[in-house]
Amino acid sequence: MRQFNTLLKKEFLDCLRSFKLIWIPIVFLSLGVSDPLTNYYMSDILAAVGNMPEGFEMMFPKLKPADLLAASTGQFQLIGLIVLVAVFVGSISRERQNGTATLLYVRPISATSIYMSKWVMASIVGMLSALLGYAGSMYYTSILYGTVDLTDFIAMLLTYFVWIIFVMALTVALSAAFQTSIALAVAIFTLPIGLVIDSMIGGFWHWTPWKLASYGVSFVAGTVDMSNYWKTLMITIVLTVIFVVVGILATKQNRQLTKV
Repeated sequence: MRQFNTLLKKEFLDCLRSFKLIWIPIVFLSLGVSDPLTNYYMSDILAAVGNMPEGFEMMFPKLKPADLLAASTGQFQLIGLIVLVAVFVGSISRERQNGTATLLYVRPISATSIYMSKWVMASIVGMLSALLGYAGSMYYTSILYGTVDLTDFIAMLLTYFVWIIFVMALTVALSAAFQTSIALAVAIFTLPIGLVIDSMIGGFWHWTPWKLASYGVSFVAGTVDMSNYWKTLMITIVLTVIFVVVGILATKQNRQLTKV
């Protein structure tokens, strides 16, 4: 436990010094506030841009607060997810490639402590970013479109936290198992591209981690199917545990790949 605490403190200081704890949450905050503001002022933006034919009038659908939170979630699932994966996919493999991992491996430090410290810190950054992004989205949504039930909002937020923890477990496990370039390619295909594929053909199945975020949004929309939600949640948790175990084993197995 002492090893884990020491390594977690090291990861925290690294995220602080590299400003990951600052700029990644700012990215999510920007994504969160963009949808309610852009949609609300779209007519004014078009009027200011000009160059519209005389008598031209565009009708905009009347949006509900749940629609804006769903739009913000879509931004997190695309841009935000790519940012998180790109930042943390080299957390273990990059240290092996540049030789800095030698400083850890020459000491009696367990692979479990190494993997867990990186996974926990990546998850903390991801959850903090999601919290700030949803807070910004909810703030402007409540001002411009109306409020949602606080309990439903918290349920949506906690559900997205589980998704973030799953994503970071997979990302860091890939970093432990492969070189950075290979890990990045697999992570991008599995997560962001996987979400696109699931949105196109996912109607044939209902229990997959890739649907977890949309099930979370369905809480505020009042359309959640609790049976599918709980099954999806349990599958996500089980897969997270599997990826953690695989990541720990890969961290231990690939020690010899560290450059000296």
